[in-house]
Amino acid sequence: MKRALIAVLVLTAACSGGGPTSSGAPKIGFSLATTDADFAQEMAAGGQFGADTVGGVELQISAPNSVDPPAQVKLFGDLGRTAPDGIAIEDLAPELFVRPLADLAARKIRLVGVDTVPAPGSNVGLYVGNDNRGAGKQLALEAIKLLPPDASGEVVLGTPNPGVPVLDERANGMKEAFAEKLPGVKVLGPFETKNDPAANFEIWNGLVKAHPKALAFLGTGDQDAYNLAKAKQTAGGSYLVAAFDLDPKTLAAVKDGTSFAAMSPEHYFKGYVAIRMLAEAAKAGKPLPEGWVDPGHLLVTKDNVDEITARQASDQAKREWLKSRADEFFSGIQGRLRPMSEAK
Repeated sequence: MKRALIAVLVLTAACSGGGPTSSGAPKIGFSLATTDADFAQEMAAGGQFGADTVGGVELQISAPNSVDPPAQVKLFGDLGRTAPDGIAIEDLAPELFVRPLADLAARKIRLVGVDTVPAPGSNVGLYVGNDNRGAGKQLALEAIKLLPPDASGEVVLGTPNPGVPVLDERANGMKEAFAEKLPGVKVLGPFETKNDPAANFEIWNGLVKAHPKALAFLGTGDQDAYNLAKAKQTAGGSYLVAAFDLDPKTLAAVKDGTSFAAMSPEHYFKGYVAIRMLAEAAKAGKPLPEGWVDPGHLLVTKDNVDEITARQASDQAKREWLKSRADEFFSGIQGRLRPMSEAK
């Protein structure tokens, strides 16, 4: 269902053409890394909610069908022509977007970095993204609560995209938590677990077999979450498993106890915040504020998994769950701005 939504939005963008709309509504864009991953689908849908909340703007969403940074660069260039009133961008290869972003910034086009901190030289003044180190640390602390206070042994970390700053910071937060709370535990990795779901499962399955006495296996991505659960269900064992994002299979694994938790970067709300800020500025004809806005993250455990599963059941359910929270968030948005240099 979510894939169908993003496909429709991308098609709308492709058919809209350049120049002003017949209504004169501001034209803004949202560039995403892919259409086939849960995180991007969530951000796209949240972005549409943000545009709908503001009203009177035309949002164009574009993304390649799979993670393909050069293809995204090309699509981003198209948005530079068809969305002259501002563009938000989420990508997995920020260094490839330095020149394209700097060129648009020189043309005074409003720019918002989303989820991945823009690389130096991009000249992007506003970033909407998580405290990824804090999120990784919180997930690890939840695992630590379930281990003996004097635990020793191995914990294995994995990440689908080594070198992507957001994911690296999640792993750094996990390492930090174990170093502080359980110094007798040896943290291995993060090992590369790949984007492709089938390859991701095979790698995790191999890591579980290679480290049969490990205390926990923790991942930084959405594929990691449901494939770690699948690997545990396949191999058995009493070790802990968890990772990020809210794929339905991940929520089911938290519900049945296979995974002790899932960490949600709240991608839907992140997309909402970025596009609402962009839409409001474009509609008012004002520049964007500058700095880092953290939309927050959410730990999902057995205590709240039913509530979050119900929220994730439909776009309407997400909108209803977020409405009052979003209004409260935006009532103090200026006070939430932090220096871009602190983003992690």
